[in-house]
Amino acid sequence: MDSALNSPNPFEQAEFMNLHSQLRIAGFLTVLTLLPFVLVMMTSFTRLTIVLHFLRQALATQQVPSNQIIVGLSFILTGFVMHPVITDINENALTPYFNNTFKESPEVRMGLKSEDSMLMERAWQPLRLFMLHHTREKDMQLFLDLGKVELPVVAWEDVTDAPEERGTGSAYDLSAIPWYCLTPAFVLSELRTAFMMGFLLFLPFLVIDMIIASILMSMGMMMLPPVMISMPFKLLLFILIDGWRLIIQQLVNGFYPMG
Repeated sequence: MDSALNSPNPFEQAEFMNLHSQLRIAGFLTVLTLLPFVLVMMTSFTRLTIVLHFLRQALATQQVPSNQIIVGLSFILTGFVMHPVITDINENALTPYFNNTFKESPEVRMGLKSEDSMLMERAWQPLRLFMLHHTREKDMQLFLDLGKVELPVVAWEDVTDAPEERGTGSAYDLSAIPWYCLTPAFVLSELRTAFMMGFLLFLPFLVIDMIIASILMSMGMMMLPPVMISMPFKLLLFILIDGWRLIIQQLVNGFYPMG
């Protein structure tokens, strides 16, 4: 009689499992809603789309290529650039999570971590390293100062990331940088890089505009818009130098330089 009373109720277990699955579905839907934010703010998408928009303005082609094409090309290039990160997340976070491999880890067995927390931790690690590698030190320091965050100092041999040296035998532990400091610093660095590339894109086409404007003024054709005359020459120059290949090559090499 006592053993029957102390035995677990199967209905309560089923209800608990149902609640757990519902919470997982809710968490999965929450992650899906945050994917656009992750795509725009934590990947190469920001730099790519800004540079391509600057290129269209420099060519003075107005709406050619269209916004849909620019965003689509940026999305495809983002997938190409982020492929190593996505592969790392899939192999070390998603696959073990869906195969219930995290249940065998000591942290989950001892109750120190849940499977969901391990998923987020494993998925964040490669994305964090990517953002950290492409973030300027000044931008990072700005948000660390604004957030009043002090990084701990550890022995050099205990640091696995690419830390900033402090003295001879110690370094800042960059793994302690919170996401709310790393993300805006990364976006700020990407904006600066994209604007620098946009400036360099404008220079050769600006020279063509100035030459065409000078020729038109010398011919007394001041009422004729120089942009209308210079656009074919810009397109010709862009085609002769194989501009699309050069632009895409430099954009990708900005993230993963060729050896």
